[in-house]
Amino acid sequence: MSEIATSSPNNLDAFWMPYTANRQFKANPRMLVGAKGMHYTNSEGQQILDGTAGLWCCNAGHAQLRITEAVSRQIAEMDYAPAFQMGHPKVFELAARVTAMLPNGLDHMFFTNSGSESVDTALKIALAYHRARGDGARTRLIGRERGYHGTGFGGISVGGIVANRRTFGTMLSGVDHLPHTHLPEKNAYSRGLPEHGAELADELERMVALHDASTIAAVIVEPVAGSTGVLLPPKGYLERLRKICDAHGILLIFDEVITGFGRLGASFATEYFGVQPDMLTVAKGLTSGTIPMGGVVCSKEIYDTFMTGPDNMIELFHGYTYSGHPVAAAAALATLDCYKEDGLFERANDLAPYWEEAVHSLKGEPHVIDLRNLGLIGAIELEGIPGKPTARAFDAFLKCYEKGVLIRTTGDIIALSPPLIVEKSHIDQIFDTLRMVLSEID
Repeated sequence: MSEIATSSPNNLDAFWMPYTANRQFKANPRMLVGAKGMHYTNSEGQQILDGTAGLWCCNAGHAQLRITEAVSRQIAEMDYAPAFQMGHPKVFELAARVTAMLPNGLDHMFFTNSGSESVDTALKIALAYHRARGDGARTRLIGRERGYHGTGFGGISVGGIVANRRTFGTMLSGVDHLPHTHLPEKNAYSRGLPEHGAELADELERMVALHDASTIAAVIVEPVAGSTGVLLPPKGYLERLRKICDAHGILLIFDEVITGFGRLGASFATEYFGVQPDMLTVAKGLTSGTIPMGGVVCSKEIYDTFMTGPDNMIELFHGYTYSGHPVAAAAALATLDCYKEDGLFERANDLAPYWEEAVHSLKGEPHVIDLRNLGLIGAIELEGIPGKPTARAFDAFLKCYEKGVLIRTTGDIIALSPPLIVEKSHIDQIFDTLRMVLSEID
């Protein structure tokens, strides 16, 4: 009998890290070994203030007792239940509670394990929906430049971040992209939603003229484009996009993996903006990052379109082994309890003005060329070093970490999104640290 292979815990070679400069990290590793509330603890025992809610996901803070206890109880009670042709009570309760947070008409939830799976699921539902209606020629999908929709082939096809696309071939066919909404020449240093650019939604009319509406299945956008560096929708932009989709029978999908569950000071961006999509994707804040889980919420009209034919037949040939996993469902239910009982969405809304002032206090600091904010999201855009893209922001990331604050960088943009339990003192620490670092870096 062969023995189980063992390796030293200090051997970093085997793990190929995602979205990481592996050689740089393994030469100078940054190891997190604990987390509680607003802080991580690293392997040197240093407290690191979390300015990014992990990866936009730990909205309720770290190691919330109600969540960890719910997970522990569920594992002891039932670790797994089959997702196909079987069910368990918690996932039905969870779907009902999430859809109750949304506008009337967004009534049905399909569970996945991540934002990437949620996007691919929403795209497949859109295609299948049109076919179920006898409109199978609608196969074209439209995303947006600089959009991020995960890392599945569907997500990178409709996504528009070049580094995520360039090395993976042709991806899905029949995909087009709207222009992004970043207009620094007109909107630099906007507080909240920028004034200029709503007309960019009208590019969808040009695509309708080019491809014909009868070939277009869906448009997918992030209400606020997060991973590309916090690009905000101009005032009236989402409303115009909704109106054009309605006029041409095109489904509108909101990717709310980042904006969902309180990030903007409202339950979802659809509530914040007052614009209702036909579907929306969620993940991250659904379980506050504790257990992987995602989902797609769709309209009653979409769901009912599939509920035809013999009632013993599978209506949608799609799903995952871990769709609606019992432990993830328990974590999500406890997370929703935290949001409600602690008033975290309202808290985020109340703190948003203080956060805005903190973000814009960096105007005039070295290297800063733009500042953006909405809810508890912020972006500090830095002037890049000629010939060294991303180097300046990455240097800021390393120096902030050394000083005990975790930030996130994308290109030469610093993105911030603290847990919703953040205090004003934490906000002060984040921006005091950034101010110091900006004066130190080249």
